[in-house]
Amino acid sequence: MKMQKTIVVGAGINGVVAAIELRKRGHEVALVDPGSLPHPLAASTDISKAVRAAYGRDEDYTALAEQSREIWRQWNVKFGVELYHEIGFLFMRQRPIQPGDFEYESFTLLEQRGHRVERIDSRQLRERYPAWNSERYPDGFLDLEAGYAESGRVVAALVQWAKSLGVELRENAKFRDLDEAGDRIKGIVLEDGEKIAAAAVVMAVGAWTPYALPFTRNFLRASGQPVFHLKPKQPELFTPECFPIFGADISTTGYYGFPLNRDGVVKIANHGPGREMSPDSPERVITKEEENQMRHFLSDSFPALADSPIVFTRICFYCDTHDGNFWIAPDPERPGLTIAAGDCGHGFKFAPVLGEIIADAVEGKSNPLLGKFRWRPEVKPGETKEAARVRGKL
Repeated sequence: MKMQKTIVVGAGINGVVAAIELRKRGHEVALVDPGSLPHPLAASTDISKAVRAAYGRDEDYTALAEQSREIWRQWNVKFGVELYHEIGFLFMRQRPIQPGDFEYESFTLLEQRGHRVERIDSRQLRERYPAWNSERYPDGFLDLEAGYAESGRVVAALVQWAKSLGVELRENAKFRDLDEAGDRIKGIVLEDGEKIAAAAVVMAVGAWTPYALPFTRNFLRASGQPVFHLKPKQPELFTPECFPIFGADISTTGYYGFPLNRDGVVKIANHGPGREMSPDSPERVITKEEENQMRHFLSDSFPALADSPIVFTRICFYCDTHDGNFWIAPDPERPGLTIAAGDCGHGFKFAPVLGEIIADAVEGKSNPLLGKFRWRPEVKPGETKEAARVRGKL
């Protein structure tokens, strides 16, 4: 039987795991990307991404994260190198946590599902995690089964896996348009005019989606979030043992971060509404206001880090949906096209299971999560629903 040719456009995390899964299912797969791999501007090309099951009261994402975590552990063995580090995630709040809070609902659900979680008060915070301003954060919890993935290195390993399976890698090949014929998509057109024919096309271009496919702008938007790498003057305070991954009243402040990495760098980022802009915009730089806000947060929360030199900054791009849920669905008006986008800044942790969901969407198979991630242009801009994110109009 002749294999179905499928093109996956975009070799970030969504694209590469989709390519791997489709190839494993017998598709002939071409993975097309405008840059070298991993693409230096892709959101997934970073030093770290959190892997957490804390999602407030949302059991769908919590259960999906549980599945992912098991495979992250397996991938450490498969790749022969530890790219997923299960060091714990400390969520603290600036007042006692209560029903309705992200921290309260997350702790309650995780405890009910048998996770190793521990309530932390200001005394314990001061004694165990001295970098924190314990007077500012009286209540929270530690999720001992959370961690982080070295995202850029993970993507590089996955690209090599895809190549070993026989996925055709088309680097430095920039998508220009869909190739439409009659009532369906029959492939893509590259910037140089080359046409690549296929029975199915998966667009997995992240924050570029509303620009590559302008008809998606009514329900997808690109937003940029500030990321800072700092070199602490007291590195001993920021080792994983003393400074696990943190969310500092994250659903209010947006701030989260990671301990010292192999290069002695602490990463601080914000999970807020962000600035709407194209990923190709010259405004893709940190503003002085964003730096000042970050410094103010550090002074208030981690005084020993407040005047640490910044050694690197970047804008991390999200592809936002109006409701904070992923967008993984076939286009009902363009047969042959599937869009895998809408990460909303919380997608990377699900890499081990996203490929299967995307492939099911391509093949028209049932999947319990495809209802949540369905094609839904009727959803209007409103309050973002992802529990950890600062509320804002999306």
